[in-house]
Amino acid sequence: MTMEGRVLVLAGGLSHERDVSLRSGRRVAEALRSAGYAVEERDVDASLLAVLGADRPICVVPMLHGETGEDGAVREVLELLDLPYVGSVPAACRTAFDKPVAKAVVERAGLLTPASVCLPHETFRELGAAAVMELLVARLGLPLMVKPARSGSALGCTVVRDAAHLPAAMVAAFAYGDVALLEQFVVGHEVAVPVFDTGDGPRALPVVSIRPDGGVYDYTARYTAGSTEFRVPADLPADVLTACADVAVAAHTALGLRHLSRSDLIVDDEGRVWFLEVNVAPGFTETSTVPLSVAADGLDLGELVGSLITAAVSRP
Repeated sequence: MTMEGRVLVLAGGLSHERDVSLRSGRRVAEALRSAGYAVEERDVDASLLAVLGADRPICVVPMLHGETGEDGAVREVLELLDLPYVGSVPAACRTAFDKPVAKAVVERAGLLTPASVCLPHETFRELGAAAVMELLVARLGLPLMVKPARSGSALGCTVVRDAAHLPAAMVAAFAYGDVALLEQFVVGHEVAVPVFDTGDGPRALPVVSIRPDGGVYDYTARYTAGSTEFRVPADLPADVLTACADVAVAAHTALGLRHLSRSDLIVDDEGRVWFLEVNVAPGFTETSTVPLSVAADGLDLGELVGSLITAAVSRP
């Protein structure tokens, strides 16, 4: 059942993922309209607060990706305006968006996550990049995954198999933030697991298998149609699928997330499930994994997001 009033879908912003955000917002808005909701789509700009103050929507659905959309800042403003919104509260967003912090939290909760080192750009400049990188390779070994500590859509991420390629990978990571995360690269089957909670507790949707043509699920593989093979449910044994679902729900719970999330995991050759990162504003584009999982579960996307709107509006 739809609710009376206007739902506002926020998309765009000024992050590096602006285009992906606009595509996600457009798809969610269309799905909500198909489910009977009155929907307005808006970008994040200087006119937004005036619009929200003059004509309050019944609920805001943030489809903002990247730092400005997932670090909790926009949600803090929605809290100041006392506007209901879909998604996690600001403090949980900050924890989840900072990959090293999120890894530490889920590891304390008993989940496996690759060994890693997190270092700011200043450390390399002050102590000598070559010396620091030599220590990193000695500690973590090769191959390595190098990525920004706070970014999404695999921007600035590089798999390093030869120490000679590490400097370039560090430069790529620092192009998207001042802190880099270097992880042991776990060889295995990459999967994505959405988690939704419409009020009855978090539940994992079908596990999505990710097999990029180039072997690495980078930005191009994520958003170029046909460049990645997806299977839902993933072609893994039933007990491993259950373990993936359990890890995603455990991460969602440990990080204090609300309404929806998507965990990115790796299943190694021994069937162990490794947590990589979690997204509090997962993509809903034509090539994103969440809509695939929603469809595989027999759910209507608009009705599902509508259930999250109902949960947000009824929050005390």
